[in-house]
Amino acid sequence: MTTYKVGYFVGSLSEKSINRILSKALIRVAPPGLEFHEIPIKDLPLYNHDFDADYPPEGRALKDAIAASDAVLFVTPEYNRSIPGGLKNAIDWASRPWGTNSFTHKPSAVIGTSPGKIGTAVAQQSLRSVLSFCNSPQMNAPEGYIQFTPGLFGDDGEVTDPTTLQFLSDFMKDFKVFVERVHTVLPQG
Repeated sequence: MTTYKVGYFVGSLSEKSINRILSKALIRVAPPGLEFHEIPIKDLPLYNHDFDADYPPEGRALKDAIAASDAVLFVTPEYNRSIPGGLKNAIDWASRPWGTNSFTHKPSAVIGTSPGKIGTAVAQQSLRSVLSFCNSPQMNAPEGYIQFTPGLFGDDGEVTDPTTLQFLSDFMKDFKVFVERVHTVLPQG
């Protein structure tokens, strides 16, 4: 069985983020054949075209981490009905300089949690638009808009609600199938 390396982004910079807890839950319920590593974004300076000729170490490390991944998973909150600034900044770094877009043909999925009833639906739509421009094949279904309630997850990512546990398990199984399909059809690298 092939093992796929999945780099995941947590859109919030907070160590206590509910989306960080969701990322732990997703890793816990993932099927065999997926290996996870977080791609950190908190130390990136703001993207500036002036850096394109000489990328700083943080930008190179980001691009290297994506290159070492067979797929990417975005676990993100919604800030002001859009993508958190830190996550958008990371995508800008990864997609530049022109002609060196790290997301080209890299399979991706988007999910997030929020206390609101619509979860992170608007942020995810915004993120999907950006990933489409970056030529990243996206798992379009199932969509994962998780309403966070106290006690839904343990700090270690344990899922306490059976319905949510089943949904997240199915989401990750579908993600693995999607990654396999993309790697079968599209050239990587």
